[in-house]
Parts: sequence; structure tokens; C-alpha cells
Amino acid sequence: MITLSINGEPRTLDVDPSTPLLWVIRDYAGLTGTKFGCGIAQCGACTIHIDDKPVRSCVTPASVAEGRQVTTIEGVNGGKEELHPVQQAWIDEQVPQCGYCQSGQIMAAAALLERVPSPTDADIDAAMSGIVCRCGTYPRIRKGIKRAAAAMAQTEPVETDNG
Repeated sequence: MITLSINGEPRTLDVDPSTPLLWVIRDYAGLTGTKFGCGIAQCGACTIHIDDKPVRSCVTPASVAEGRQVTTIEGVNGGKEELHPVQQAWIDEQVPQCGYCQSGQIMAAAALLERVPSPTDADIDAAMSGIVCRCGTYPRIRKGIKRAAAAMAQTEPVETDNG
């Protein structure tokens, strides 16, 4: 038995703690948005967040996530009705072609924008390297990230100095 918090929901699952988190998410928690790509952490299709950091779930044992917050593509919007700005930008820029890698791409992009709200091309390249898009939509991915960054900058609360 292992207890995980997935997308803010505690789940106690009858699973070996050494089972890769990808299979726990997909087969035991029933959340199939996270994709299996290679099984050796090389393609990034299985990217999720653990405590807001991108992680390749295909090689991460479930035990690593115990007591930590796991976020999948189904929860990247924080449970809100509207899409995460990265998800909306992906639609607006028509980023996906086949779509298979896109949950991993979106999760990596969302983590990047949490760390670097106005990423440079070099920031984007570094954050997205190793997440393989077999269709080659990298220019649209970059455009989508920049669009999401701009949208997030517009919705950030403005701090005022009343001092």
C-alpha cells in the first residue's frame, strides 16, 4: 500500500512502492493523460510534476512521491474550470500535431514558467530539451510558451507599494 496526493486528492493504492509512478498514475489512479513513450526517461512524454518540479514518471518509483504533491496533466490547471495558460496557448498556437508528447511538453512548459516567468529562447531550449516531439512542432512549442508567458504576465496580481 502506498498513499499519494495526486492533483490534490489523497489516494491510497494497493501497489508495490517500487512500481514506476507512470503506471501507478495510469493503471491504479486511472489518469491516462500521462503517456508512456520510451520507458527510459529519454523522450519526456511521461513528464509530471512532483512538488512543482518536472519529473520523468516512467523511471520514478512511486515511493519517491509519497508525502509529496504529484501533479499530472489532468491537474495542471490547479482544479480550476479554465485551462492552464500553457494549455490555452497550445490550442491558440495549434501546437500539437499527433499530440502524443504534448502532456509532457505542457508539464515541462508549465514548470518552466513557474520558475522563469519571461523565458528567453535559451531558457526554453534548456527546459524543453530531451522532450521529443516526433512531429517536429518545436517552433510552435516555443511560440506557445511565449504566448503563455505573456498571458500569465497579464493575469498576475499587481503589487502596490503603499509605504
